[in-house]
Amino acid sequence: MTSAQTVASANRGATVGNGTTLWLTGLPSAGKTTLALALARVLRERGADVEVLDGDEVRTHLSAGLGFTRQDRETQVTRIGYVAELLARHGVIVLVPVIAPYQDARDKVRAHHESHGTAILQVHLSTPLEVCAERDVKGLYAKAFRGEISAMTGVDDPYEIPVDPDLRIDTSTLDQETSVAALIGLLLERGRL
Repeated sequence: MTSAQTVASANRGATVGNGTTLWLTGLPSAGKTTLALALARVLRERGADVEVLDGDEVRTHLSAGLGFTRQDRETQVTRIGYVAELLARHGVIVLVPVIAPYQDARDKVRAHHESHGTAILQVHLSTPLEVCAERDVKGLYAKAFRGEISAMTGVDDPYEIPVDPDLRIDTSTLDQETSVAALIGLLLERGRL
C-alpha cells in the first residue's frame, strides 16, 4: 500500500467509523424500520457510511419467491446476514430491521460474523404484542386475528425472545429520539463509532 493509500484508508476509517452490523429484532410493528431509518439519518450526519437492509425490501429482491415457512424465514435471515456481514467487513454500518424470529437463525448470523471477525450487535425491540397489534402498520395483525392469514409472527407463529441481546428497547415507553440516543450510546460504548 502506498503512503497516499494509507492516509486515504486512515481518513476513511476515521470518517465512516468501524464496520458493524446492528440487527434490530422484534415483533412486526415494534418500530424496527422506523428506528433504523431515524438512526441512519443521524449516523449519516456524523459522516458514517450506512446501509439499511429492510426485510420487506430484501424479500422483494434478494429473497423473491420465499414464503413464510420456518425454513424460508431462516433462509431470508441467513441471506440478509451474509450481505450485512460483507458490507460491515468493508467499513459500512449496516442497520438490519428484520424480525428474525428464531434464535438458531440469529445464532447462525452471529457465528458467520464472528468467523470473519466482523462486529455484530443485536438489539431487541421488546415492544409488547398488544402495542404492536394496535399500531398494525401493515394490517397483518387484524388479518391474523380474523383468521385470514396464518404463520403470523407473535400470533400463531413463534417469536423467540433473544436471551442476551446487546440492548433492549421498548418503543412503547421510549420515544424515537431517546431510542436513537440509546443506539448511538451502544455503538459508542462498543467502540463502533
